[in-house]
This record gives sequence, structure tokens and C-alpha cells, in this order.
Amino acid sequence: MFSIFFPKRQNSLFFWPLSILAATVSWLRSNNSLAATSHSTPVDSLLPPPLESYQDSHLNTLGEILLGRIAHEPFNLIATLIFILAIVHIFIAPLFLGIAKKMERRFINKSSKDEVHFFAEILHFVGEVEVIFGLWAVVLAGAMAIYFTPSEVVHYMTYKVNYTEPMFIVVIMCLAATKPVLDFTRLCLGSIAALFGSTPLAWWAVILTVAPILGSFITEPAAMTIGALLLGREFYRCQPSNKLKYATLGLLFVNISVGGTFTNFAAPPVLMVAKAWNWSTLFMIENFAWKAGLGILLSNLTYFLIFKKEFSSLGVDNKAEITTLVSPNAPWWVISCHLSFMVWTVFMAHYPVFFIGGFLFFLGFYKATRPYQKRLALQESLLVGFFLAGLVIHGGLQGWWIQPVLSSLSQNHLMLTSIALTTLNDNAAITYLASLIPDFSDELKYAVMVGALSGGGLTVIANAPNPAGIAILSKYFSGRINPAYLFLGAIIPTIFMGIIFMTFKL
Repeated sequence: MFSIFFPKRQNSLFFWPLSILAATVSWLRSNNSLAATSHSTPVDSLLPPPLESYQDSHLNTLGEILLGRIAHEPFNLIATLIFILAIVHIFIAPLFLGIAKKMERRFINKSSKDEVHFFAEILHFVGEVEVIFGLWAVVLAGAMAIYFTPSEVVHYMTYKVNYTEPMFIVVIMCLAATKPVLDFTRLCLGSIAALFGSTPLAWWAVILTVAPILGSFITEPAAMTIGALLLGREFYRCQPSNKLKYATLGLLFVNISVGGTFTNFAAPPVLMVAKAWNWSTLFMIENFAWKAGLGILLSNLTYFLIFKKEFSSLGVDNKAEITTLVSPNAPWWVISCHLSFMVWTVFMAHYPVFFIGGFLFFLGFYKATRPYQKRLALQESLLVGFFLAGLVIHGGLQGWWIQPVLSSLSQNHLMLTSIALTTLNDNAAITYLASLIPDFSDELKYAVMVGALSGGGLTVIANAPNPAGIAILSKYFSGRINPAYLFLGAIIPTIFMGIIFMTFKL
């Protein structure tokens, strides 16, 4: 059927993965004798099954536990296969964009121009990183409806998935990207950069050092938005080399991930366990914050030394573009109102009714002060929220294998595994699942947190604020941001963070 919509070359990209998936669903359903009885209503079939319902504490090996959990609930395997396909889709997204561009060039002068452009736009849509998890959430919902019932889909999507974080990021990203807020933060950080000549290097160093730590107080998504916007305006516009672009992007993501550890509420992986593990802000400062600060400085210094020659040429070649420090265009009362809306949103971060209500009031204020505003970044924010909503839908069904993997490891192995898992899932989901493990020692709690924080910059899905950075900075990269190059750009600071955290471990 896909040949109706796509040429033969694209056909296999969609047909074979979905065919294999459909066959898997049918086979598991036909071999699951309880599918028609125990899964008839949402009340009878809580999805995902509670971890304690597996009753596999008597099993000795990880393989036995995973196979037992698949036998207990075969849909576990289906959900994970769909999740893996979504991750693969992220890595091949540039391929769809390349095919779309070739279609546009090939048929630009043909009579079927409109029809071909329609399909090219579809491929562009499929190649957008921000929509991938949402697209595969539709596949997941379809598989769930076939395997269980449509009411099970409604039950899971409505009652089992928490969309608070995606909604919060949409609102805080919109607020942080407004012109008055950006002008204010640019004025503050520019005062520090001015001490070093306001060169691209000065801005680069100040943004990558101060913005991540600022995330401990205004939340990491807000810090990512501000840091990415300022990097684009003061550094990326100077057209550094591709290597420096990806190195800076990876450094930003890792620094933001660890920079939120000066408090116990700003970093998503910390917030998920702070109450369960009784981790206070004082505890975070004593055990994480100073190590994170040291790692940020060491990583920044290392990349400065690697690209020292290029930084000097950026300062010369772009001398005319060096930003001069000026007062913000908006009156201070407008800036104060914007900051007040941000404070309200951060304070009410766990209560969507209140922060969304506050955002609606902000929209009225935004319209009333249009002379001091620029275009509201609503489209970009909604795409990031859509990405994260799709991620939490998929992530909620991965606990069946992540939890036993984490609980079977020693401290050092757990830290390394936690880093590796961030390339496959959101780091907040990893720490949350770790918090469900009974009798988890303080050393193991520390190890899984260190891995989740250190690996938060390796991929776009590793940390909740990363999609916001991708959405803002992708225009400065040729085509789209390459996931493999992002991984390479983040690997050095990730290693530094891991070494520092584990050298001075609990």
C-alpha cells in the first residue's frame, strides 16, 4: 500500500519495519491465551504492569527476569520494539530530508509539480526530529488497540502518562525566548563578557559557564532556551567550523544537564527522586554542585585549548559583528512583568492548571506590549513539547527492562550503564525507575544519578531540555543536526563529568 504514496526507493523504509512489527503483534496476540480475557477492559489490564506484579525476585539472572517479564506481558516486547524503531528513525531522519530535496529538484519543472511537492513536504515532516516520537506514538497506540482494546489506549494515554513536563517546557520556553527576557539576560551576561572584550570567545565562555548554573534556579529548560538563543546570536552567527559547532552544542547539552544540580528542583533527573531519596538542596550542593562546577570549567577549558586557533580567527574575522553592550529596548516594567511570569511558572511547575492559566494571562500582556516584543516562539515550543510528550508515552512502557538492568549492577558498572541508557531514554525516566528499586544503597543511588547527569548531552532524547536547544540552533547547521556528530561533540565533557563525579564519589 505504501507504493501508492511513495516511490519504490522510499517504500522499504516504511514497509519492512512496520510489516515486521505487525507480524510480531499478531504472533504474540495469537500465542497469548489471556489476550481476550484478562485484557478486556482498562480496569483489568493496567498498562504498564506494576513492577511488583512480575514476582520474579527468586530469579537469578537478568536473562531469566527479562524473558519472564515478556511471558507475563508479551506487549512489553512490542512496546520496546516500537521504541527502538523510533530511535532508529531519529538517526536516519536526515535521509528523509535528503530524499525530499532530491524529489523537489527532480520534478521542479514537471506538470505534476504540486503533487510531488506535497509528497516532498510529507517527507520533510517525517524527517523532523521533533515529530518522530509523536509519529511512533500513533503506531504504539494502534498496536495497543489491536492487542488490547481501544479503551486500553485511552486509559493508558489519559491516566498512565504524565504530560506535566512537556506542557511546562512549552510555556517556559515561550517565556524565556521573548525579547525582553533575552535582552535582560544578554545585558547581564554581556556585562561579564565585556570584561574580556565582548569577543565571540568571551561570549562563548560566559554563556557555557553561567547559563548552565543559572538553570539551577530558573530550571534547565529555561536555561537551555536562553543559552541557545544567546549562543546563536553571539557565537554561531560568526560561522565557526563544523567541528566547533558540534563541540559547542555537545558542551552546552552536557553543561546544562549537570548545571541544574545546585538545587534539588531544577534538573529533571534530580527532581524525580528528590522526595523519594530525601535529597535536599544542601545535599545536592555538598555532593554534586561543586563537582558539576569543576567539570563545567574543565570541559570549557579543554575545548578552548583544542579550538584556540579558530577562536582567535573568529575574533578577527568578525570584529565588525562584535556586539556592543546597550540597554534593553523594553522598559524595565515590561521586563519585570516578564520575569514575574517566569517566576510564577517555575514556582507552579508541577501544577499545569496554574502555570497554563498564568501563560494565558501572559498572552494578553504580550499583545498589549507588542511594540516591545518580537514573534512569540510558540511553534518551536509546541514542537518541543510534542517531542517530549511522545517520549514520555514510549518511556512509560520501558520500565520492565530498565529496572532489572539497573538493579543487577555494581556502583561503577551502574554509572556506566546509566550513561549508556541516556542514549536510549530520558535521564529523568532512568532515575525515576531507579527510585522504585527497594533497598537501593546510597552508593548506587549516587552512581545512577551521576550516569544520568553526565550522559544528558549525548543525544537529543537524553535530557528533557535538549530538544529546545535543537529547535533553536538547528538553523546554524547545514541541513539538520547530525545525531552522530552531536554524540561525538558531547563525549569528551561526558567523560570528564563521569571521572570527576566518580573520583570524589560518596
